[in-house]
Amino acid sequence: MDGHGVYEAIVGRKVTILLICAAAVFVFFILDLMTGASMMAPGEVLHAVIFPGQTDDGTVAIVWSIRLPVAIMAVAVGLALGMAGAEMQTILDNPLADPYTLGVSTAAAFGAGLFMVLGIGITAAGQYAVPINAFVFACLSCTIIYLIARAKSADRNKIILSGIAMLFLFQSFVSLIQYMGTAQQQSSLLFWMFGSLQRATWTNVPIVVVAVAAVGILFAANGWKLTSLKLGDSKAMSLGVNVSNLRRQVLIGVSILTAVAVSFTGTIGFVGLVGPHMARMLVGDDQRFFLPLSAIMGAMLLSLSSTLSKVVSPGLIFPIGIITSFIGVPFFMMLILRKKGAVY
Repeated sequence: MDGHGVYEAIVGRKVTILLICAAAVFVFFILDLMTGASMMAPGEVLHAVIFPGQTDDGTVAIVWSIRLPVAIMAVAVGLALGMAGAEMQTILDNPLADPYTLGVSTAAAFGAGLFMVLGIGITAAGQYAVPINAFVFACLSCTIIYLIARAKSADRNKIILSGIAMLFLFQSFVSLIQYMGTAQQQSSLLFWMFGSLQRATWTNVPIVVVAVAAVGILFAANGWKLTSLKLGDSKAMSLGVNVSNLRRQVLIGVSILTAVAVSFTGTIGFVGLVGPHMARMLVGDDQRFFLPLSAIMGAMLLSLSSTLSKVVSPGLIFPIGIITSFIGVPFFMMLILRKKGAVY
């Protein structure tokens, strides 16, 4: 087989992996719709989704009003965190980086907790005020990091260290408002920080979907430039890539994805770390395959976690952040034990 044949075989294998994983996401999506307080058959679920007018009102209400927004949110947030983690690891050249390295999740937790402690989060308007304030503080954290990166020529080490600084800063703020809040407020904030997909509605799901689509197009448009970063900054610049500008653009995109996700679901860890590593092991670092597969892996992990959160204990929905931690921590420890030398 000549070189062209070998290349076509490699590309074909990677495309096949993408298609198989995408099919797996669809299977987990259907399982998510099937599971709950009342179990449903796959045919019953598909019929309710495709032909709601020909299905009984009770089934339609359960599928369309309760389960479908949650299932779509699981896929959308998984896509967002998977893409964000993949590009963070790319621009920082750090295999242990994920969106939460920027401290975005803790900043969002502080924003949400601030409104809860002020009593706004328990009012009718609070259901909108809490995610909006969480988004504002998440973006504030991202803006500070961006300004530091801009002042220091977007050096990757300074970006990640700035993110760690934001992480500890907002974590201290969260601890402060927990200390100052009442028992009810502390409980509400703790549950928000666990992460939950049950806040998904037909109002906030489209916001996440639009953000994923817009930022995904931005990342895809810079695919070959991001792939060139694996050669090193100097070689990427010799190919005509403005490395500093590229890092800033990707950092903004990652910030938007993470901020939108955590604003509506709370803190969900490890998806942005585990998904890209699984993708890298299967298709390598070529952004044409690495980016979409990282997104798909994130969606697969979160959709599976959503299903498990409902079947671990019948009648009780576990916070999704706990499930993803159970999956992510062993993988994280494996990465540490396998890694030799520094992480940079």
